[in-house]
Amino acid sequence: MIDLYYWPTPNGWKISIALEEMALPYETKFVNIGRGEQFEPEFLAISPNNRMPAIVDHEPPGGGEPIAVFESGAILIYLAEKTGRFLPGLDDPRGRKEVLEWLMWQMGGLGPMLGQNHHFRIYAPEKIQYGIDRYTHEASRLYGVLDGQLADREWICGEYSIADMACWGWVVPHERQGISLDDHKHVRRWYDAMKERPGVQRGFSLGLEIRKQMSQSQSGGMDEEAKRVLFGQTAQSVRGSADDRR
Repeated sequence: MIDLYYWPTPNGWKISIALEEMALPYETKFVNIGRGEQFEPEFLAISPNNRMPAIVDHEPPGGGEPIAVFESGAILIYLAEKTGRFLPGLDDPRGRKEVLEWLMWQMGGLGPMLGQNHHFRIYAPEKIQYGIDRYTHEASRLYGVLDGQLADREWICGEYSIADMACWGWVVPHERQGISLDDHKHVRRWYDAMKERPGVQRGFSLGLEIRKQMSQSQSGGMDEEAKRVLFGQTAQSVRGSADDRR
């Protein structure tokens, strides 16, 4: 059994989708990041970066004590290697290299840049046009990169992989990013094909009621307390939580 520490966001969807696609049994432990539950000592012992998702695998490969993994990219690699699915093995270095490249592309580019896009377009208390333009243009560039990669293949790396699972959730809110998929026909085709996969549907539906409640609240689904918790973090936020663990 795997414990999934989760909240319904693009990074959380990566892992819920992967667990469903890999048919791994798991138990969901919701971490309300808008109420500061990511700073609870029990969670920081698993995810010291105070970010979800994280997992604890109670039946790790080779046996032994449970293994905790944080950072969504690391979790995807761990699960793929545990199951032998959706990531080529060492006997296919070219295929493995490509999947890891596009996973890192998502981790280092698509996710962070689209996250900044959301912040300046939706959550920032002041509309700073430079910030809006900067990250909307970068979002457009990244969609163009992805569109080019998908021009001659069904999935990002040819075969369906953890790279697809990593990227899809960040494309879900494309309209809020100021992006039209009509301008990226290959991304549109891939995006729609992902939505048809039963594992994606099940993983994406996890926490559906929470998402509905968030969408009905003000300011893009985030109230003032959530913005204070999420956007006011400093080194002291973590140090204070670490002190609580002593």
